[in-house]
Amino acid sequence: MKTKRLTVAQATIEYLKNQYVERDGVENKFFAGCLGILGHGNVAGIGQALHQHLDFPYYVARNEQGMVHTAAAFAKVKNRLQTFVCTSSIGPGATNMLTAAAAATINRIPVLLIPGDIFATRQVAPVLQQLESNLSQDVSVNDCFKPVSKYWDRINRPEQLITSLPEVMRVLTSQAETGTVTLSIPQDVQAEAFDFPAEMFVKRVWHIGRTMPDKTLLSRAIAQIKESKKPMIIAGGGAIYSGASAVLKKIVNRSGIPLAETFAGKGTLDYNEPQNLGAAGVTGTPGAIAVAKEADLVIGIGTRYSDFTTISKSAFQDPNVRFININITEFDSFKHGALPLVGDAKAILEVLDQELVGFEVSKGYREKVENFNKSWDQFVDDIYAEKNDTPAFQGEVIGAVNSFSSPEDIVLCAAGSLPGDLHKLWRTQNPKGFHLEYGYSCMGYEIAGGLGAKMARPDAEIYVMVGDGSYLMMSQEIVTSIQEKQKMTIILLNNDGYSSIGSLSSSLGSEGFGTYYRYRNEETNQLDGGVLPIDYAANATSMGAHVIKAANVQELNAALRKAKTIDKTTVIYIEVDRKKAVPGFAWWDVAVAEVSEKNAVKESLETYKENKKTQKYYL
Repeated sequence: MKTKRLTVAQATIEYLKNQYVERDGVENKFFAGCLGILGHGNVAGIGQALHQHLDFPYYVARNEQGMVHTAAAFAKVKNRLQTFVCTSSIGPGATNMLTAAAAATINRIPVLLIPGDIFATRQVAPVLQQLESNLSQDVSVNDCFKPVSKYWDRINRPEQLITSLPEVMRVLTSQAETGTVTLSIPQDVQAEAFDFPAEMFVKRVWHIGRTMPDKTLLSRAIAQIKESKKPMIIAGGGAIYSGASAVLKKIVNRSGIPLAETFAGKGTLDYNEPQNLGAAGVTGTPGAIAVAKEADLVIGIGTRYSDFTTISKSAFQDPNVRFININITEFDSFKHGALPLVGDAKAILEVLDQELVGFEVSKGYREKVENFNKSWDQFVDDIYAEKNDTPAFQGEVIGAVNSFSSPEDIVLCAAGSLPGDLHKLWRTQNPKGFHLEYGYSCMGYEIAGGLGAKMARPDAEIYVMVGDGSYLMMSQEIVTSIQEKQKMTIILLNNDGYSSIGSLSSSLGSEGFGTYYRYRNEETNQLDGGVLPIDYAANATSMGAHVIKAANVQELNAALRKAKTIDKTTVIYIEVDRKKAVPGFAWWDVAVAEVSEKNAVKESLETYKENKKTQKYYL
């Protein structure tokens, strides 16, 4: 057997750069390179290997959490068919990745993490940044990745790499099981040499198949659809990842079956398709909420049915409602006691398209749905209408960005009040135009994610919409975007604190407590003093961004035009009125204190009790 003498780190990079994926005859490298921050836990191992393999691009990040967000956003835009490796040193460098690792797994997005680890020999212990345990010497902070990883391994001997790396790729390329994969490699093992089988480093292509469900279940699903009177579709991220938009459009246009979209599924259909009711669930449109309430059959496509999608299990009120779930993941396909169609959404829908020829909903139901679509479009027009308030209205700001952007551009967001407003209001015109991380709704995703989206779609304009709270949590990847000449336009909305939680707090009777960025008042000893004088524009400028200030939406429109002509990351700063909000049309189950001295809390509790009565178990 031919062998190749390499260090463990060199062998890892050599192997990863020869991994390819193929779907529908289209082949590409699975890894676009490596994002990382080098330290004593990886500089002499993975760092040296990357220096030796300059054909495997290395990108210097500014924050370990941020670089994993960048990788996840890149993979999301690439429909999970390509991603990055992320490497960190041991200790804090590793644990900084935990939050983003959880986000990737929750959102079913492939990312590969290679954190450094403590010495496998244990001779030099405790090393700098080592967590010691009096129960076991086989514990490090990297064990924290186990519950948030879809696959986890620690390489204590070089030969373990031979069987571990194929498992890494099996999970990363599995449309059903993908998420964060963590390969923990002790710093001494990274540098250790071994005679690896040469065949390890031959190009390997991983086929992404389009699996089909059991024929009997498929037949039953077709029968249920034909029997239904008020069916509806909930389109999730899986519909987009599988590329099912075109066939789904054919089905709904012909049959009249209405469709509502989750955060991940928004963009499955263009906003102006007559059957598109828009946003589903807690942040849904009145039409989507009304149709869901009466639906006798719910066809879930690539959705995991989060509480936002189901309005905390109260969206579907027909006592005899049934569910058909089309999902590549068996776990998700069985939710709500559904008839499970485990397989690829596009492949399954192509069969349904043929089998449902001739099936149409009633004329009255079709007209009702189409009227909902039209009335919501008028509502959005009214929100978007330029008012030029100072401070600006957030809905109007969204309208300005949406109206200015092109169909092929991408809007990106993750946390705060913006996601709900964007879910309702943004008019999508391509399946990748709306990029929300809402499985974890992770503050700090926005700018790092915008960088990943831009790296995946260099020709698209990336519009990152971010509140001041998320901006302060993680804006460092602006520097990386400048370094790599990956231009994005960041619309920074300042509402002096945590507007979303402030509104939620007020609705629960707690008056927005602890959600404002204010000085501590010496008289009350509370954070109710003057507004903090944070200069966001100066901060962004210091990181190399071009900054434009806008006082109102008229100036925002001018700023957007100017930003389009600038060849580096541009931050448009605008203040918004946190008390003026886009209306919501559904409740969300957030527990209210059962005992309180405050009347507002008591009133909120009574409303909460009434809403709880609408919740159901879907068995």
